[in-house]
Amino acid sequence: MQVKTQLDELQNYLVDASNLQGGYADKLFIPQNSAEIAEIIKEANEKNIPVTISGARTGLVGGCVPFGGYLISLEKLNQIKEIGEGKSIAQAGVILADFQKETEAKGFFYPPDPTEWSCQLGGTVATNASGSRSFKYGSTRCYVERLEIVLPTGDILNLKRGEVFAGNDGFIELTTDSDQTVRAKLPTYLQPDVRKNTSGYFSSTKVDAIDLFIGSEGTLGVITEIEFKILPKPKGFLSGIIFFKNENDLLNFVNEAREKSFETRQTENQKSKVENQLDATLLEYFDEEALKFIKGKFPETPENMAGAVFFEQETTDETEDELFLQWNDLLEKHNAEIDVSWFTTTEEDRQKMRDFRHALPVSVNEFIVKHKQRKVSTDIAVPDKNFASMLRFYKKSLKDWGLDYVIFGHIGDNHLHVNILPKDGDEAHTAKQLYGRFIAQGIMLGGTISAEHGIGKVKSKYLYVMYGERYLNEMAELKKAFDPKGILGKNNIFDARYLG
Repeated sequence: MQVKTQLDELQNYLVDASNLQGGYADKLFIPQNSAEIAEIIKEANEKNIPVTISGARTGLVGGCVPFGGYLISLEKLNQIKEIGEGKSIAQAGVILADFQKETEAKGFFYPPDPTEWSCQLGGTVATNASGSRSFKYGSTRCYVERLEIVLPTGDILNLKRGEVFAGNDGFIELTTDSDQTVRAKLPTYLQPDVRKNTSGYFSSTKVDAIDLFIGSEGTLGVITEIEFKILPKPKGFLSGIIFFKNENDLLNFVNEAREKSFETRQTENQKSKVENQLDATLLEYFDEEALKFIKGKFPETPENMAGAVFFEQETTDETEDELFLQWNDLLEKHNAEIDVSWFTTTEEDRQKMRDFRHALPVSVNEFIVKHKQRKVSTDIAVPDKNFASMLRFYKKSLKDWGLDYVIFGHIGDNHLHVNILPKDGDEAHTAKQLYGRFIAQGIMLGGTISAEHGIGKVKSKYLYVMYGERYLNEMAELKKAFDPKGILGKNNIFDARYLG
């Protein structure tokens, strides 16, 4: 195990993609296994020293930025232990891109697909990461079958899905490998009526214990090893980036594509597998400003378009032609600009389309760095019935306030990223004010303030707006059951003052 204390050795570990400033730590530990992590945590707990967990530092909410105490990097826990029929086992420090590549090489498929492929698997579990393919496949939570966790006391907990559930009294009771018992009261709030949500601890009518740790952002325990469910590798894909001159046509197309996809899945659940019906894997949106912005990297992007939608659907040799006809009929019905749109069934061209999607956030980051500002970006999702209203509110507000912006993201889940692009300090201040209004509007429309990025340190004040004092106190009581001294992930999700 490596231990580092010099500032120049720690510097790269003190920031993440949020660019939250001021991070510092007394020591950096780079352990190689869960036993070494347990040793560090136990010492920190005895001495009441805060501990922050560092993954690949791709997070956007400052969750792994330390403010004192110990910092533990999981980079050496990087072994893929097993990939087989229906399951895989990997350590928390494995890079997602490496994991997906090896999984696919063995004929399998791991669906979660967050934008930043250089993240670590442990981070994706800690934040319940999702991404574009969550429209069909759901978030990371849907694929986690077992977790090895080091608790803040140094005890190790092994949890399997389906083995431990909360009782009717709202309490959940767990036993560690050393026969220590943890009994915790679950929060009583209801999740917002959205398909993606990473705002606070998981809640439901029947909570599986493993789900408490998925999305807990490193505040309840250190995830060291994960067993995932994996699927058979799809035979092929039909992909398209479709351009529209009229935004209402675009939105009507998305609504019908979504409805048809849900109908297909409902039929599959009730009867047998349906292989020749429209069922989008993803539905991604680019607004007019996003298309203008990305044209510098992709000059073939057509001009004077109101927006575009990137879709994919799984195919086989037998279904490819029929599915193409169905998509084409739907596009013609909604007045898509088919002649200038892009379609493919080849892996090479499909990768170019994915590069088009991923080039946008990269271009935004380059713009922000050039103007020496911090990105102001939303992660709000709202219920289906309120999506069009939220999109109108975004665009009218941004134009009224005179700010540059791009809007893109997971329109299939009513979850868009509004990236405001301030060019100086005054615009940055205005952007933060407008961001607060977006948060308030999203909450008023029954949405979540964070659909996939989590809360971390950056958004904790907005979680208070979403849930209020009572429910933040309930979250704090849950954390104290696992972390009595409050040492782990201090100030992540909610302010440490709630821990007393």
